[in-house]
Amino acid sequence: MIRPVAVIGAGPYGLSTAAHLRARGIPVRVFGEPMVSWRDHMPAGMLLKSTPVASSLDAPQPGHGLVDYCDAVGIPRLVTDEDIIPVETFIAYGAWFQQKLVPELERVRVVSVDRDKSQGFALKLDSGESFGARAVVVATGLSGLAHLPPELTLPDGPSPTGPVSHSSQHHDLSRFSGRELIVVGAGQSALETAALAAEAGAQVRVVARGRGSVAFGAPPWKQPRLRPESPFGRAWSLWALSYYPHPYRRLPAGARHYLVRRVLGPLGAWWLRDRFEDKVRVSEVRRVLKADSADGHPSLSVLTHTGRTERLAADHVIAATGYRVDLAAMDFLGPELRTRLAVSRGAPKLGAGYVSSVPGLYFTGLPSASSYGPVMRFVCGTEFASPRLARHLAAAHG
Repeated sequence: MIRPVAVIGAGPYGLSTAAHLRARGIPVRVFGEPMVSWRDHMPAGMLLKSTPVASSLDAPQPGHGLVDYCDAVGIPRLVTDEDIIPVETFIAYGAWFQQKLVPELERVRVVSVDRDKSQGFALKLDSGESFGARAVVVATGLSGLAHLPPELTLPDGPSPTGPVSHSSQHHDLSRFSGRELIVVGAGQSALETAALAAEAGAQVRVVARGRGSVAFGAPPWKQPRLRPESPFGRAWSLWALSYYPHPYRRLPAGARHYLVRRVLGPLGAWWLRDRFEDKVRVSEVRRVLKADSADGHPSLSVLTHTGRTERLAADHVIAATGYRVDLAAMDFLGPELRTRLAVSRGAPKLGAGYVSSVPGLYFTGLPSASSYGPVMRFVCGTEFASPRLARHLAAAHG
């Protein structure tokens, strides 16, 4: 009996990779809830910052892009850079893609992955089943990777019902209606969370580090015309990182990690400006010193640009502080695998075809960004990653 390839995760990267493997005739078992991070950990009413051209899952055959979904279900086409995608539409598109191309998805959780005696992998599921796989693709997306800086960490940790939480813990922001809310951060997640909460009736203050840190991108009609076009705008750097990530993993580690953090960094979408300005207070500070809580009410100590320490109080603090890759959060990986994995600042070091230092163990999506560049943080990265991973896996384990 031919052992299958196990794909762990059913978000954009897991579904796209599985579709490419299936198209090559490789037996695949795919585990997870489809689009779960988008469904459960993004705020209701959110709009995607990415344009339609940057929001399709890559498929091995035509007819499965976002515009094809729009045509199939009879909704207006999302095509131009000025078309804005509701998160609910994107989630439904991902589910449609899954039903069309990965119909055998198993909605169970992988409990553990270990090496077995045949140099393949032994997996256990929360259903109680154990089975062997010839290769494993980790495509778990943002799951378990929410980052809370030490200065915002309280003894009880982040909690949606406690004094401090992470933005990924909130789907319904209407619960803050009539309450004072602080949102820490300056990226799209922070600014849109703040706008949505204000629209729901909260009194919102954004606390951002650095002067001029709260900014919004230029609308499509104001993009420079003499630079190459990319899914993220017109710029030589964005064009190179989007379409030619091949040499990225050859860069020094410091440069790779810096670029992942800084390229396509904190910036609000052009369409968010009118919903944000004059509705949300902004405090731009030198840095946040620490968070405290008294009787369930949090406060932040911040260092201002004039060198003074100020205290900002609210009913709740949301840290929209992004995500950090950390293999420790992937607790389904067995101790032997963790020991054998080569890592760089918590992320796996990947070679050609997205394979790790453990033969047969692949990582795609956000965990691959430190090896293949910041485009792997976005859905459009599936166009580069999925066919190359499938091709390498087929050659090595087909």
